[in-house]
Amino acid sequence: MDFIITAIPLIPLAGFVVLGLLGWRWRSETLIGIVGSSTVGVSFLLSLLTLGWLLQLPASQQSHTVTLYRWVVAGNFHADIAFHVDPLSIVFALVVTGVGFLIHVYSIGYMHGDRSFWRFFAYLNLFIFMMLVLVLSSNLLLTFLGWEGVGLCSYLLIGFWYDRHFQGVGILWTTDAGRKAFIINRIGDVGMLLAMFLLVKQFGTLEYTAINAQAATVFPVGSDIVTVITLLLFLACTGKSAQIPLAVWLPDAMAGPTPVSALIHAATMVTAGIFLVARLSPLFALAPTTLGIITVIGALTALAAATIGLVQTDIKKVLAYSTISQLGFMFTAAGAGAFTAAVFHVVTHAFFKALLFLGAGAVIHALHEQQNIRLMGGLKRYMPTTYRLFLIAGLAIAGIPPLSGFFSKDAILWQVFEEVGVIGWLVLTAAAFCTAFYTFRLIGLVFHGEERFDHRHIHPHEAPAVMRIPLLILGFLSLTGGLLGIPYALFPIGTNPNLLERFLEPVFTPAMVALGRAPVLAIHWEEYVLMLLATGVGIGGIMLAWRLFVGEGISAERQMEQRLGKLYRLLGHKYYVDEVYQKLIVEPVQQVSERFFWRLTDVMLIDGLVNGVARVIGQFGRALRRLQTGIAQTYAAVMLAGILALLSWLVFF
Repeated sequence: MDFIITAIPLIPLAGFVVLGLLGWRWRSETLIGIVGSSTVGVSFLLSLLTLGWLLQLPASQQSHTVTLYRWVVAGNFHADIAFHVDPLSIVFALVVTGVGFLIHVYSIGYMHGDRSFWRFFAYLNLFIFMMLVLVLSSNLLLTFLGWEGVGLCSYLLIGFWYDRHFQGVGILWTTDAGRKAFIINRIGDVGMLLAMFLLVKQFGTLEYTAINAQAATVFPVGSDIVTVITLLLFLACTGKSAQIPLAVWLPDAMAGPTPVSALIHAATMVTAGIFLVARLSPLFALAPTTLGIITVIGALTALAAATIGLVQTDIKKVLAYSTISQLGFMFTAAGAGAFTAAVFHVVTHAFFKALLFLGAGAVIHALHEQQNIRLMGGLKRYMPTTYRLFLIAGLAIAGIPPLSGFFSKDAILWQVFEEVGVIGWLVLTAAAFCTAFYTFRLIGLVFHGEERFDHRHIHPHEAPAVMRIPLLILGFLSLTGGLLGIPYALFPIGTNPNLLERFLEPVFTPAMVALGRAPVLAIHWEEYVLMLLATGVGIGGIMLAWRLFVGEGISAERQMEQRLGKLYRLLGHKYYVDEVYQKLIVEPVQQVSERFFWRLTDVMLIDGLVNGVARVIGQFGRALRRLQTGIAQTYAAVMLAGILALLSWLVFF
């Protein structure tokens, strides 16, 4: 098994190397697409084999580490290049490679004709490799390599169309959006670096197994040092997984091609923060203050992003704020100690969010890159398959049974109600209502009502088969993915139908022990009530949006803008967070950089020194040039003067 485990991340890396070195020579898009997609597909198959091998082992032995070589040695500290598989890492590896493979296949059709087709697939392969390194690494230092790697890949892919304009606060080009994502993530990554230093000081290692095994003996519950470490780690998570206050990069990441958006939002990058909290759950369980902060930040992010999504007009930005909101659900669950529910929502969210983004890509593809939902409408008759699949994904994210989103969102709402209380449940329920509303507002304005696009130049049609087949597979997964986590309340007392929870139980048992919780296989009448209430809220959001945007169409959109007035503008400007950052941080930094660092350091010191040396040499050369007159008598006079000066020195001195 060691070879198979090692090959899971290395095969996509091989694809990146081959495409990076040879892809520019290949004229066949089909060949490039096959190489780029097959490497991820093979990695997915190997992940399935590894899953089958783990399932054959007793639960206590479902953990294996493959060490390739000793990477860093400094005194008693060392870190290896080593891959660790256990239930948590293999779940994430399956999501990354499975959904990533479908996105690769879809990209063959979406990117057809692009002049840098080979470069796009090379970057996608590198993205998958870095994410696999992140989730499969045995230690935090190797995770950090993958952590930074996905940040680099996001920069490369968000700014892939580097010659295109992109509208945003302080952003003019797609490359600006890439830089924004890269820089904001670096802010969070400072927290991860500091946390690693503290962990090395406390444990002498960055190996996950050692930290998780020793955490309860090294730290008492609520100690200051464990609180600081976990808060620093969570700071890194707020950057990577787009939580308040570092969430502003993710909507602007829509500047990249749509498959990139799907990959970032569904299978890679933004789920990294959830993985880190889950992987170090025994450590976080010892820091109740940190868990409380995670809960509050997650809930506020879920609600704030959901309200912003209500008024967005760019089809991809609606989905971007939806992702931020759903990530808020996951972090709220993690903060409540419901780590399995958080991971479960990662899985189901990957299915329906990939379907939503790739469906949006099919719409954009059909409308010649048009992304404004106010300039769409009536596409149901032209794209019936895409419409049905979009509807499935919309019902899933709205939490309507029996689709996948219902099961994972219900698990979060129930456990937040149990562990946090009614206020936390109400905040997430309000976010769920907004989710259902803006999703079906999107469906109504895009697929129903009058056609508002230019018929002279645009003739909508279904996407080609290479794009449509991944959509169909994701549609099936969005329908059935919830079966992985059926709640206890739907089965007889004493049984545990939750397959994912049983599989992940060995990983999260230490955290549950630290939190003082034990599994309860019982039916709670409150869960039935909350399940019905949450479903009713989702249906209410759908019905309201359907009545407005399917029944009245674009006129309802205009009426909503007029009636909400200042609130609509507030939400449209995303609570002016970008503008505040622009005024309080970006512009002052630019002014200090221009007035001090550029003028004083660059212009006066560096340029002044270099130009001053050149000026002195030039003046010296001009002085010497005057001696070169070309007149023999002048040269003879100079020679005579020199001889006289030399004789005078010898005689008198």
